[in-house]
Amino acid sequence: MTPEQYCQDKATRSGSSFYYSFLFLPPERRRAITALYAFCREVDDVVDAQIDPAIARAKLAWWREEIGRLFDGAPQHPVTKALAEAIAAFNLPREHFLEIIDGMEMDLDYDSYPSFKELSLYCHRVASMVGIMSAEIFGYQDRHTPRYAHQLGTAFQLTNILRDVREDAMRGRLYIPLDELKRFNVGVGEIMGNQTNDRIRALLRFQAERARDYYRRAFEQLPEVDRYAQRAGLAMAAIYLATLQEIDRDGYNVLERRIALTPIRKLWLAWKTVRQEKTRHRRLRKAAAG
Repeated sequence: MTPEQYCQDKATRSGSSFYYSFLFLPPERRRAITALYAFCREVDDVVDAQIDPAIARAKLAWWREEIGRLFDGAPQHPVTKALAEAIAAFNLPREHFLEIIDGMEMDLDYDSYPSFKELSLYCHRVASMVGIMSAEIFGYQDRHTPRYAHQLGTAFQLTNILRDVREDAMRGRLYIPLDELKRFNVGVGEIMGNQTNDRIRALLRFQAERARDYYRRAFEQLPEVDRYAQRAGLAMAAIYLATLQEIDRDGYNVLERRIALTPIRKLWLAWKTVRQEKTRHRRLRKAAAG
């Protein structure tokens, strides 16, 4: 199996929303973003799969060393071998990869977060850094586009947190800030349960509105000149926003069940978004030429 096949298999088996948006990219960019996604999955799996924190820390330390080997031109892992082409073709700094690993290690340091200030650092590391590197791979002209990518990455992570409340609770992790639980008079034990009451529902609705605010800010900061280049990110956003909408329609009963879109719906949303952006791009080009 080649490094590219390894990364492709990792992305395909995950069924992630990211995978469906990658399908509409040119080959070189698709290979690069798939390798980046595979890296994120590898380091995330280190934390999720390990019961012993010491073993997880040792494995994350190995990945830090492996990033050093990647940038020194001697990667060992299939994922970093695939990333070698990406860092040569696109502006993907070593520090961004290391910050993602630092974010994953926060899961070993925190099982809950006192306030959104601490949680926002986690989101910045594990999601916004990925968003910024994704924007580099997709390509952009306007220097403000990375700001859009940063906001969008946080929006994705906040959506994941809301969707995965029950799954994370079963692992002993809580990503809803503790001061916000107190504000809505919700106990930690209630989140660890499997029944949504009105107080929990109000708390979760508040989390959803924060995520929507990050989506709004992201879209406001995306320059028109870069919308078509960033179409894969917009396709991801369409899928994530649809997930957020389904959670809302279901009454925020995320402690009882995990809301997930079907693969065919994810593919349709990605195709629809890319098609809309292509039409929009053509109209703008015609107007500019006209």
